[in-house]
Amino acid sequence: MTKEEVLERARALNVKFVRLQFTDILGIMKNVAIPVKSLPLALDGRMMFDGSSIEGFVRVEEANMYLDADPNTFAVFPWTEGHGLTARLMCDIKNPDGTAFQGCPRGALKRVLKEAEDMGYQVMVAPEPEFFLFQQTADGKPTVETTDEAGYFDLSPSDLGEDARRDIVLALEEMGLEIEATHHEVSPGQHEIDFRYDNALATADTIATFRVVARTVARRHGFHATFMPKPLTGVNGSGLHLHQALIGESGNAFWDPNQPHGLSRVATRYISGLMAHARAFTAITNPLINSYKRLVPGFEAPVYIAWSTGNRSPMIRVPKSQGEATRIELRSPDPSCNPYLALAVVIKAGLAGLKHRYDLPAPVTRNPYRMHESERRELGVDRLPESLHEALSYLEEDSVVWEALGDHIAQRFVEAKRLEWDVYRHEVHQWELEQYLTVY
Repeated sequence: MTKEEVLERARALNVKFVRLQFTDILGIMKNVAIPVKSLPLALDGRMMFDGSSIEGFVRVEEANMYLDADPNTFAVFPWTEGHGLTARLMCDIKNPDGTAFQGCPRGALKRVLKEAEDMGYQVMVAPEPEFFLFQQTADGKPTVETTDEAGYFDLSPSDLGEDARRDIVLALEEMGLEIEATHHEVSPGQHEIDFRYDNALATADTIATFRVVARTVARRHGFHATFMPKPLTGVNGSGLHLHQALIGESGNAFWDPNQPHGLSRVATRYISGLMAHARAFTAITNPLINSYKRLVPGFEAPVYIAWSTGNRSPMIRVPKSQGEATRIELRSPDPSCNPYLALAVVIKAGLAGLKHRYDLPAPVTRNPYRMHESERRELGVDRLPESLHEALSYLEEDSVVWEALGDHIAQRFVEAKRLEWDVYRHEVHQWELEQYLTVY
């Protein structure tokens, strides 16, 4: 869309307010709300805000920053109908001199996608985010009481969150997002909404939008939607599976009917890059201390760095679809990540595989959870980090992943997460009291 088309659409719909949205480095959605009369300024990239108040952006003496709205992201929030329609635009962050701010997560993804474009590829991604719906207290505070006791693909009446999930989908579709499928997941109160393929930047915008919409609609149903990876002990956690493909001049560059499994050398080299840098990008794709309580054996989340053409236990799966539908599925990320940074580091890792042609082990046909450690070692199957602390160490040592983020984002992300780890490490938790207080 052009600036003029956005202005005309806003007039036709009688939009009253516009939210200029962006994420901080940790992936938390921020916005500056403006009356519609200021929309031309936003579309010209002339809306100023205080960058010093945003996690990981700039110091107080460098506070003035500008929001540069992307016209292609214009959409109306459907729940504001009747109250003065409110629209939104996703924004890039610019310095006062008009140059791109190096701490902008959306900008980091754009830099990586430009690298892919220079190599002759467009990156397509289809996300599959999972989330939990929990009940709220009478005063609106979230609990960990689930909305149902349903299981995988169950329908009502056992799935009490079905109406909320349906309305989330309808709201997303009204905003122009395309849904592939939606269903109840394995754990009680857990749901999944699968989105159609789109270019990687639009997909990151979609994931960020989805989290806002899901939270808002769930609250209107009296539920709390959470993207915390492992909110409940003893059940599966929530993942964010990322289906990916590179599109070149001749179509899907991952498809080659003359190669084993129909996978081109581009595809296998891309997979080799993901595997080579997996331990480093895990700090970004799984950024919470809680993320590593999902990445444990026994709950369907991947633990081992391996790939398969059908087996769902490794980190990377190649679905059976062939031809233009050929793709790879990265199963380790979770929905708490900053989607712009997660896609930036993952795609950068894949492109590094194309450039450096890392060795790629054979696909794993057995469940690596059931192998002896010596068998995994013989097959070259490494393990993902077991804690945020460990993952951050791998990130700091990996030049490819660090470059995808840029110095500004990488340094501030590590600083924030090291602080988070230290706070966690110094806390005495309820489990410790129950385990030790009366015994020792």
